[in-house]
Amino acid sequence: MSKNLQGVLWSMVSVALFSTTAAMAKVAVTEYHVLQILFIRQIVVFMSATPQVIRNFPNSLRTRRPGIHAIRIAGAFVALTAGIWAVAVLPLATAVTLTFAQVFFLALLAAFFLGENVGRHRIAAIGVGFLGVLVAMRPGLDGFIDPYALIPVVGALGAATAGVCIRKLSQTEDTATLLIYQSFFVGLLAGIPLIWLWQTPDMDDLLFMIALGVIATVAQWLGVQALRLGEASIIGNVQYMKLIYASAFGFFFFAEIPDAMTLLGAAIIIASSLYIFHREAVNRARK
Repeated sequence: MSKNLQGVLWSMVSVALFSTTAAMAKVAVTEYHVLQILFIRQIVVFMSATPQVIRNFPNSLRTRRPGIHAIRIAGAFVALTAGIWAVAVLPLATAVTLTFAQVFFLALLAAFFLGENVGRHRIAAIGVGFLGVLVAMRPGLDGFIDPYALIPVVGALGAATAGVCIRKLSQTEDTATLLIYQSFFVGLLAGIPLIWLWQTPDMDDLLFMIALGVIATVAQWLGVQALRLGEASIIGNVQYMKLIYASAFGFFFFAEIPDAMTLLGAAIIIASSLYIFHREAVNRARK
């Protein structure tokens, strides 16, 4: 089995697990605050990273770029909070479709802050992709967009910001350093408001939210493993299976049926994103 195929298989499992956590968050947020769910999730991630940090201590806590870490943490906090909030107020398929805007934000931010080349083909694809986002957001006849539809788009911008920072930090920082800083400080940001917002869960609900955190941690690890084995341009395409999983979860567990505008917007976004991945592969082949 080729490494690319192994990477695709790992990525498919990772995407399925991430979609599962989205459905679980949609259930949990009916009883608990978004920040409480995020806080418990980050505790699980922090605990999973702690053994590796201890093994590599003190190097695992050293960083040469605290400023970039701060920007990354802010982006991750926005992305994770918006991700949970979005599934609470939108159908799963719609929320997932709008998070695909991350691809276009990432391309733009990488061009401005990492100096990556953005030719006319990618600019055109980004423009078409954002058109797909607008379609999925379904503006009414008066031109106004449902404000809830902005939540996953803002989350996508946060995720793209964190992604650009990771590209920078991965050149000098250990993986454990990246994980421990994000899990601790995102958990801290989520935890401070819980002084006023905390609602003590019963044992079943607590175990449910811990399970959400465990599944998210496993999904994240599998996603990293997939990128280590396969080419990013190939692995990235698997992410669009989230829409299939989200539609299935939405239909079977929440009686949600994706409407025509969501599916049309998703088709435009996926097509333009695939073209961006194709152009990246072509550019790498020329170098």
